[in-house]
Amino acid sequence: MVAFLNRADAGRRLGKRLSGLRGRDVVVLGLPRGGVPVAFEVAKALEAPLDVIVVRKLGVPFQPEVAMGAIGEGGVRVLDPRTISMARVSQEDLQQVERRERTLLDSRVARFRQGRPMLDLTGRTAVIVDDGIATGSTAKAACQVARHLGAAKVILAVPVAPARAIVELKEPDDVVCLLSPQDFQSVGYYYHDFSPTEDGEVVQLLDAAASQPSRSGPERGDSSLVDEVEIPDGMAVLRGSLYLPAVCDGTVIFAHGSGSSRHSPRNRFVASVLHGAGLGTLLLDLLTPEEEVNRANVFDIALLARRLSAATHWLKVRHDGSAGRIGYFGASTGAGAALWAAAEPGADVAAVVSRGGRPDLAGPRLDAVRAPTLLIVGSADTQVLALNRQAMARMQAPTRLEIVPGATHLFEEPGTLALAANLAADWFRQYLLPSPVGRSMPEARE
Repeated sequence: MVAFLNRADAGRRLGKRLSGLRGRDVVVLGLPRGGVPVAFEVAKALEAPLDVIVVRKLGVPFQPEVAMGAIGEGGVRVLDPRTISMARVSQEDLQQVERRERTLLDSRVARFRQGRPMLDLTGRTAVIVDDGIATGSTAKAACQVARHLGAAKVILAVPVAPARAIVELKEPDDVVCLLSPQDFQSVGYYYHDFSPTEDGEVVQLLDAAASQPSRSGPERGDSSLVDEVEIPDGMAVLRGSLYLPAVCDGTVIFAHGSGSSRHSPRNRFVASVLHGAGLGTLLLDLLTPEEEVNRANVFDIALLARRLSAATHWLKVRHDGSAGRIGYFGASTGAGAALWAAAEPGADVAAVVSRGGRPDLAGPRLDAVRAPTLLIVGSADTQVLALNRQAMARMQAPTRLEIVPGATHLFEEPGTLALAANLAADWFRQYLLPSPVGRSMPEARE
């Protein structure tokens, strides 16, 4: 049984269920790593701050799966005297277990927080989010730690958990669960995409949440459209993930690079930042699974550009202009396809952003691009940076080059992808969204 497309889909559904908390003094706490993409969507829906809650279970030395307590940040320590007594755990054994787990906890905190302080929970409602519960031991520890950190109310929110585990949870004040099967299989059984969440994605989501602009206008939480779509192009059918806010003045179509897909955590992260800016997105696979097997197709820029143009036409016709102005976001080889498509006669593209892109692959078509173009490159991606400078010299459209300090090709360094995403959001906001004052064309610069 598949109930959720991926963690982001589960988070959006969970956010709708929790919509009654919007406007209250809430902090959303994701359990790393898999709980953070879910929590990110919940925090967006509730317009609440996002943080992680890092905990470590203290297992009985000779039976580690049995919890005798838990530890958290700030020296928080919660013990179960009854289990310690029954298991006859000595103080020396307890201290040894705690020292080991504290070292691991501190390492994870440093990795995820990147120097950020933990949000103050004193007197607030803590909504603890995970991607699912199997045994519940980590969730129980997180609830205990949140309480000791001063939370006035603790709510545990998960997409799926076994019915029995929910009944046995006494630590939270309330449990919100979308699916609680009696015959529980495993958490991943209920997801179409349950690929591992990497440490870098956790950091990127926390960065995005911290820099999320405040929203105005219609609420997105209950009135937006999130859909998995199929786009015909001749004999091929392209798959995409479409997000349109209730009032949509601009939509960005993604053209990802080789070896990536519309499910890429990097693409989803950038899309989430664009959503916060009030933009719609279409994350698109420009090749079918069968075509991807032939690596030559990945570098067939003319084919990819034609598919991108077909998707643009489909979006305009299907939604009868309600998608607003169209922009392209291209990464790696996808940037070449985006610029090639933007150079087509009659192309109605209002802006292009390239992240770590290969604009040189658009070749002689570069000087035909009319859409304002932002080139974002990492300072450590020296070869691609040189190619972008050469391409920029050939372009006639208003073009700007932004160099992200310390970033390599995939923007995996902490904070670099968030910076790139916010640069893209600013660019698309300027050229896709209506403004009471005229849009000024920025001068080309580095």
